[in-house]
Amino acid sequence: MKFPAILLPLLLFFLCFWRSESQTPFLDGGGAWEVLQQSIGISAMHMQLMPNDKVVMFDRTDFGSSNISLPSGQCRTDPHQEALTHDCSAHSVEYTIATNSIRPLTIQTDTWCSSGSLDRNGQLIQTGGFRDGDRVVRTISSCDACDWTEYPENLAVRRWYATDLILPDGRIIIVGGRRQYNYEFYPQQNPNLFELGFLRETSDQDENNLYPFLHLLPDGTLFIFTNTRAVLFDYNGNRVLRELPAIPGGEPRNYPSSGSSVLLPLTLTGEAGQETDPEILLCGGAPFGSFDKAVQGEFLEASSTCGRIRPMDPQAQWAMETMPMGRVMGDMLLLPNGEVLIINGAGNGTAGWEFGRNPVKTPVIYSPSLPLGQRFQVLNPSSTPRLYHSTATVIPDGRVLVGGSNPHTLYQFYNQEFPTDLSLEAFLPPYLSMQHLTRRPRIVSSYTQPLSYAQPTEVMYFLADPLPMGEITVRLLAPSFTTHSFGMNQRLLTLKVAGEVVQLSLFTYRVTVLAPPNPNIAPPGYYMMFVVHSGVPSAGVWVQMQ
Repeated sequence: MKFPAILLPLLLFFLCFWRSESQTPFLDGGGAWEVLQQSIGISAMHMQLMPNDKVVMFDRTDFGSSNISLPSGQCRTDPHQEALTHDCSAHSVEYTIATNSIRPLTIQTDTWCSSGSLDRNGQLIQTGGFRDGDRVVRTISSCDACDWTEYPENLAVRRWYATDLILPDGRIIIVGGRRQYNYEFYPQQNPNLFELGFLRETSDQDENNLYPFLHLLPDGTLFIFTNTRAVLFDYNGNRVLRELPAIPGGEPRNYPSSGSSVLLPLTLTGEAGQETDPEILLCGGAPFGSFDKAVQGEFLEASSTCGRIRPMDPQAQWAMETMPMGRVMGDMLLLPNGEVLIINGAGNGTAGWEFGRNPVKTPVIYSPSLPLGQRFQVLNPSSTPRLYHSTATVIPDGRVLVGGSNPHTLYQFYNQEFPTDLSLEAFLPPYLSMQHLTRRPRIVSSYTQPLSYAQPTEVMYFLADPLPMGEITVRLLAPSFTTHSFGMNQRLLTLKVAGEVVQLSLFTYRVTVLAPPNPNIAPPGYYMMFVVHSGVPSAGVWVQMQ
């Protein structure tokens, strides 16, 4: 095949550039896997991408000794720990994407089954846990040498299996947890504890209302789903506005049945770039009684159903679909091209120690805009089971970090069907394949100042496609705090394009978009901005909404 003279050097340049962003070119349309680290020292139970392109990960302090030491020769002494009362190992690390390197971090209180959210300044606010960590707030900022700061007794009540969500005013709401039918705010206010009877109503003997699914809707209300039921909630007035229909089929979706949920991408249309018709997607889970059956050694098949609902529709009803396979403990991630990735988990059993079987190693992509019956695509499998306590998150170059899996009460590396896993992988979605090489844009704009709500923003990008006839969109993706099959705070916005795409030079273009209209649509904080051409996203650049 002969290339026009002007395109050959460009293609070589673009190939080098592309390799620097996505590491391993591949041809297969089913995605690809690469092992980044055989061991990061801990099992990645919790995961948060930071605005400095580092990923903070941690597990819990009562697993025993990890495979990485605390920095500066520190140790932790806790006479109440059953595994190890004097522990000089780290249980949190920072992963630097650019150098594929690990730095140990210092956590002194137990973070088991805790929650978190980035605040408006890109600082991770991390809440709760177990025993000495259940009322602790921990913070870590985005800098090269930052470490954890811990604030004991900083929560109103113990928070174990709670959910955190950033609000339009920059506060973080902390909802639920084991035997906590209430919510509170960070920073604290007076009073700072509010009853939420819906959590008590939806708790059963297996407590299928833990890690409730929270989504901020465009009108400023909350969608809250626990067990099989959902409500629209006014957190300022502490009142349920409306209960939505129960999801058909009666299968629980929250921990320990552990399905997952996303707010589908918001397309900002209309004169002000407003979105008025949000849609929620829930997939997977486990039948009622799965936890008790697993205790007895019987592992029921996981749910293979998904439900979609438009919660702001006065006649809202669930529309049900069937996945290619059942899945419990799966993670659902919004990809920058508007698709949903479903990854990790098991085909039988439930969340909990030793209670998952039949690992589902094949990711699935869900395309929300395709017709019913055409939305699922099964991708290439990993060789690594990712069961209880596994996580995943999207990173700026478009890859998906995948780590964790420890279905045991302690670190168990040998003589186990599913040993504790300390490795870190990357999954490369199909849009990173070689066949899309010239279709992938590269943003050349620099955003040193925060974006202002409802204001026009110019985005310049490079595109090597000699015939760029495909659609151009600009999207903002809020990174998630991922744990226990739920990505807290993830949010994908398709911005309104204001005017035509302008060609500045042979391969450089400019498009003007409107920033999100208000904090209900995009709470203050950091987002990754992507330019998407014909379904192929650029690498993301960080922008701050303020």
